[in-house]
Amino acid sequence: MKGIKIIKKDANKLRTKLIKEKQLCTEYKVHSDEEFVYMPLIEDYDKKYMETLLNEFNVNIEDYTFTPAQYRPTNFLDFLDDKISKKDMEEIRKSFDVIGDIVILEIPPELESKKKIIGEAALKFTKRRSVYYKKSKIQGVTRTRKLEFLAGVDDLETIHKEFGIRFKLNPSTVYFSPRLATERSRIVDEVKEDEVIIDFFAGIGSFPISIAHVKKAKIYGVDINPEAIKYMYENIKLNKLVGEVTPLEGDINNIIDDLPLADRIIMNLPGTAKDFLEVAVNHLKSGGVLNYYEFSSDYKNVIERVKKIANPRKTEVLDIRKVKSQSPGVWHFGLSIKIE
Repeated sequence: MKGIKIIKKDANKLRTKLIKEKQLCTEYKVHSDEEFVYMPLIEDYDKKYMETLLNEFNVNIEDYTFTPAQYRPTNFLDFLDDKISKKDMEEIRKSFDVIGDIVILEIPPELESKKKIIGEAALKFTKRRSVYYKKSKIQGVTRTRKLEFLAGVDDLETIHKEFGIRFKLNPSTVYFSPRLATERSRIVDEVKEDEVIIDFFAGIGSFPISIAHVKKAKIYGVDINPEAIKYMYENIKLNKLVGEVTPLEGDINNIIDDLPLADRIIMNLPGTAKDFLEVAVNHLKSGGVLNYYEFSSDYKNVIERVKKIANPRKTEVLDIRKVKSQSPGVWHFGLSIKIE
């Protein structure tokens, strides 16, 4: 096939120009010897442009033998070629969650009839064990959702690894978001040694165990879901902790009076955490920190809500941030606020 032979010192400059003008054939490999680099050209290369380029670099177009390049898909949609229409491909959500060796997809209702094909493509692309798709939104006080098996091995229990920590869970019976890894790390950095911490909605213990993994603190992990408490106990055993985590099953309203006043309270239940604000504020030591989360379109609303509940106690906003997008115009906000 047609290609260009050029001395090595000029090769990168020429390659950049060929790529920019889409004249380099990416279906074949660029190769080299001790002195020269050989670059394959597309079959219908631009002859006028190539004349200019040949004069600039003082090279010629000749016939060379090139080795086919090994194609590496960059998106799981690449595995759907000839299996699903381009129009339908555009409708598929390109983002998905990976929890341990499980992939969880979002598939639009209009493509549900093709869910198996999509699941197989995701399995091949991710090389994980199992693929499921979200049959429902997160529901109820236990914060669980329905998942339907699509491809691989039908086994929902997995171990998710994050910052050197292992979390065992079943994503259909407990709440866990791998997208909160950065937020968990942020809170770990905030915690000081020997803090007493209460996590109001601890789930499988992702915040408490992340903290206790590196900080000497005493953390009470409360959750109303017995499955979450079961996994919290298992995750305590799975990880080497320098702090202490105590799992407690039940409604925080019924447990709070039996717990010591806290240096820090974590409230990662952005949909309804506001309903527990008064309980949290009243159980914070003077100078304690509230890590509060809420879905809102404006961070000012989040701050004002906490300040109103804390009044007349003085407050100091340490940090407020967008954790992730919830829906168009609505964000999952994280607020760290000190309450005197």
